[in-house]
Amino acid sequence: MPLTFTLDPVVTPELRDGILDLWADVTDAGGAVGFVPPVTREEIRPGLVRQFVAMAEERSRLLVGHDEEGRVAATAFLTLNTHHLMTHWIWLYTVMVHPRHQGRGYGRDLLAAAGRAARTLDGVEAIRLTCRGGLGLEHFYASCGYKEVGRVPGAIRVGPGDDRDDIIMLLPLT
Repeated sequence: MPLTFTLDPVVTPELRDGILDLWADVTDAGGAVGFVPPVTREEIRPGLVRQFVAMAEERSRLLVGHDEEGRVAATAFLTLNTHHLMTHWIWLYTVMVHPRHQGRGYGRDLLAAAGRAARTLDGVEAIRLTCRGGLGLEHFYASCGYKEVGRVPGAIRVGPGDDRDDIIMLLPLT
């Protein structure tokens, strides 16, 4: 059964907790979403609060996918550029699908929903994201239409002696 996506949902305690659980579960399963395992919800909470502040300031939009049981199963944050020369593209941050849903095409569904949402934003012509090298994520994003437009070798330090490339991907919307 496909996920049901909502752009700009009302942030309730249940949604907040669902995102914290998703973020921790994705990280602990090896997902490259800003942390390394093991991680706790309390370590993630400040990052989520920053995202909620950006939403309140209308600098970011939340896209949430719920599964058939109503649980938070996927998220992405569409973040506007504040620099006046870059308002024609947005960032896509914290792209996550719960590990229990891996292999069902929900990642593609999430990226397609993000593309549809971005197309509704006035003047937005492209989506930009970055991903951590060493996991093959760039191949997944490329299969969804994103193009690698840059790479910073060793920019992400996952741990001592484990530096990864920061890969910049772009999806033109026009």
